[in-house]
Amino acid sequence: MGHAHHGHGHHHGDHHGGHDHGHHHHPAPPATWDRAFAIGISLNLVYVVAEASAGLWTGSVALLADAGHNLSDVLGLAVAWAGAVLARTPPSKRFTYGLKGSTILAALANAVLLLVAIGAISVEAVNRFGEPATVPGLTVSAVAAVGILINGVTAWLFARGRKGDVNIRGAYLHMLADAAVSAGVVLAGIGIWLTGASWIDPVVSLAIAALIFWQTWGLLRETVEMSLAAVPRAIDYDRVRAALAGLPGVAAIHDLHIWPMSTTEPVLTAHLLMPGGHPGDAFLQSAQDMLHHDFGIGHATLQVETGDGACVLEPAEAI
Repeated sequence: MGHAHHGHGHHHGDHHGGHDHGHHHHPAPPATWDRAFAIGISLNLVYVVAEASAGLWTGSVALLADAGHNLSDVLGLAVAWAGAVLARTPPSKRFTYGLKGSTILAALANAVLLLVAIGAISVEAVNRFGEPATVPGLTVSAVAAVGILINGVTAWLFARGRKGDVNIRGAYLHMLADAAVSAGVVLAGIGIWLTGASWIDPVVSLAIAALIFWQTWGLLRETVEMSLAAVPRAIDYDRVRAALAGLPGVAAIHDLHIWPMSTTEPVLTAHLLMPGGHPGDAFLQSAQDMLHHDFGIGHATLQVETGDGACVLEPAEAI
């Protein structure tokens, strides 16, 4: 069991081509994420306070909306961090997988938070069309430009984990979306300064809201699938089935289940019909090694059946 765990890290390195866990096989990645989360949250909190103050001072709703959006980000990062920390809780008699599933709940909560932020931005923008305000464009641009820098740095902290872990990807996308939001606000500020047209401000916020919605939708769909124990997208069910059915002595396979225990760790259970008798532990070990190496499934439980009971065959035919 310990071995299956420990080997898990290296699979993502070769399987998804990401560097997320590539270089360390020990519990090193979680610690580095702790640092990334801590830095990201601190940077963003400081910036939210500064940006909100600037928004009140200049009377720019775009800055206030952006500050609100950055705040939803701090919450999102905190939620993702909590999920990552809880996922390291050791198994107990009640939570036999530990709390690894927290990463799925965290990514789901993150997507929902983003949708709420989009709603708030849109409402604010629509209200602005009714009562445009005069805004000092260049000041707004300058403040938002700092936002691009801060969100860019934070996104970069999470960039190497985005392929292997949907929870880290949520944090990464969140930050990237934010850098785009700040860029939009910078352009809006310059546009207002050049033309004096105050409607630019709400138009830009709506465009930004649409962009974030488009990104969040994918995250929401994937995390809902995970919550419903769908086969992880990186794994091809038919290929796994064929690989197990092709093992020596296996006549049929049924009750094959593959589901995510966390955003990075898939689990598999299957029943193998082997009329020639139980093949022994070495066969099971090599089958588990094959699943781990070829498909990145570190936790597999295989039930061998010799076919004495007739009922065993029926599910096999049915599938």
